[in-house]
Amino acid sequence: MKTKFKSGILLASAILLFAQCSSPKTESSEEMAAEESTAMKTPSLTLLWETPAELITNESVLFDPSSGNLYVSNIGGMDPLEKDGKGSIAIVSTAGDILNPAWVTGLNAPKGMAISEGKLYVTDIDEFVEIDIASTTISNKWKVEGAQFLNDVAAHNGTVYFTDMNTGKVHTYAEGSISTISEGNSSINGIAVANDGTIYGLDASGLKKWNADGTTTIVNSTVTGGDGLIILGDGNFVASRWQGEIWFASADGETNMLDTKAAESNTADIGYNPAEKVVYVPTFFKNKVAAYKLDY
Repeated sequence: MKTKFKSGILLASAILLFAQCSSPKTESSEEMAAEESTAMKTPSLTLLWETPAELITNESVLFDPSSGNLYVSNIGGMDPLEKDGKGSIAIVSTAGDILNPAWVTGLNAPKGMAISEGKLYVTDIDEFVEIDIASTTISNKWKVEGAQFLNDVAAHNGTVYFTDMNTGKVHTYAEGSISTISEGNSSINGIAVANDGTIYGLDASGLKKWNADGTTTIVNSTVTGGDGLIILGDGNFVASRWQGEIWFASADGETNMLDTKAAESNTADIGYNPAEKVVYVPTFFKNKVAAYKLDY
């Protein structure tokens, strides 16, 4: 009897000890799951500032890390295809002050911009324009054969890439020569080049990348008809739609971070300051540039 009684006590003690050890593990797993859920942020944009409405029909914003300022291309008129000589490039501070509304003039309807080797390259309807930044002068203009609606621009390692939305072509400029590297990209607009040289673009099929053999792969098929494109890294992108939307996109999905269609405020060719995680938005007919803090 004593042996059985002791055995019963030992068994009860073991069960109690097991229960005490098991309970914290269950709670810990639940807490970890809750923490992981909380840590998953929804990408968002928070308005920081807007310029005065004095940048007439501004289409593109480019952050210049060398000067710490922004270049803004202004079409000047209402028609993005009119050769009226009203187009210009303005300089705006990263605090939203218009430092020079007419830094360079004499353009028609300037759109996308990129910096390469001390030059600012700009598309202007059917011309590719080179501006010497140091002297603030237009140093070259090239008429692009067959061009109809030259649009966004990107640069990488001395080569400048630019798109033609109407012809579906992607062109390059290097060492004084312009070439066509891709065709058949319906309504292509935004273009960006990653550090490893991979080209990404926005067209009617969505966000796509160019493979080494010249073929393309769709990264995200939801964000179609995009305008400006930013490569964040780790497979993440920010893309704008001219109508008034800015999206966070990847191969895994997308989040609409900004929708200004009801306010009739466009979101054209966006710029980005990666150090501060600030997205700069040209509002086109609203004649302002707006800055948003990106959180993701």
